[in-house]
Amino acid sequence: MWKQSLIERTIRRFLLLVIVICAIAPIVLIIMTSFKTRVDALASPPVWFFKPTLSNYIEIFKAHNFKLFFYNSSVVAIVSTLVTVFIASLSAYGFARYSFRGKEGISYWILSLRMAPPIAAIIPFFFLLRMVHLIDSRLGLIIVYININLPFAIWMLRGFFEDIPKELEESAKVDGCTALGSFFRIAIPLIKPGLAATTILTFLFIWNEFLFALILTGWKAQTLPVAVTLFMRETGIDWGYLAAASTLMMIPAIMFTFLAQKGLVRGLTLGAIK
Repeated sequence: MWKQSLIERTIRRFLLLVIVICAIAPIVLIIMTSFKTRVDALASPPVWFFKPTLSNYIEIFKAHNFKLFFYNSSVVAIVSTLVTVFIASLSAYGFARYSFRGKEGISYWILSLRMAPPIAAIIPFFFLLRMVHLIDSRLGLIIVYININLPFAIWMLRGFFEDIPKELEESAKVDGCTALGSFFRIAIPLIKPGLAATTILTFLFIWNEFLFALILTGWKAQTLPVAVTLFMRETGIDWGYLAAASTLMMIPAIMFTFLAQKGLVRGLTLGAIK
């Protein structure tokens, strides 16, 4: 029995190690390639020992104006995330705490908007933004991202609000707290982990979004996921530039997730165990 348990633990650890290696290996290869020269990046078999260079990073900022793309992505992702989470928290609180006619029908309709394929919304969004002259603008992209991420944020936050005992808010109201005051002073502090998880996931969805940014932007409002494709040309792929741009794209997302890791884990498991 002891031998069987030891074998099972060994197999589980081995499988876990394989999964971790498969997850990390592509990231390590991308980072390594970003520090290679063009000759080393194209070498076959791959070169594992080489003299690192920062030329790829310098070049993408100097010759390809990556500072603008990085700024566009940062502004669009941060503003869209903050506005989305703020509106979603108010909406989710309303669904969790108040009863009204057609409540469940409306909530499932909101969820269905998230289930719809993004390509189905591209043409309507394109014509609407063109009518108000917001094609190739950060504001236009922010409006679109708020619309497509609200359903996810509302449904995620609704579950967190429903886990809060109503008695806490009723006690606050007895003490003279208004409904809005109860929301900000009682409900929001109690769902901070859930709020962190929703914020992180929403930010990652927006930061990595490609399709809407590709269709709705040109050069002025182009974001990093679209800008990375500049290095994929008819004459070939500039692997060094592509790897450098991809590495820069990963840094804010990794830092943001790492800083809020505790809140993310608690938020995703909140309510799982009573």
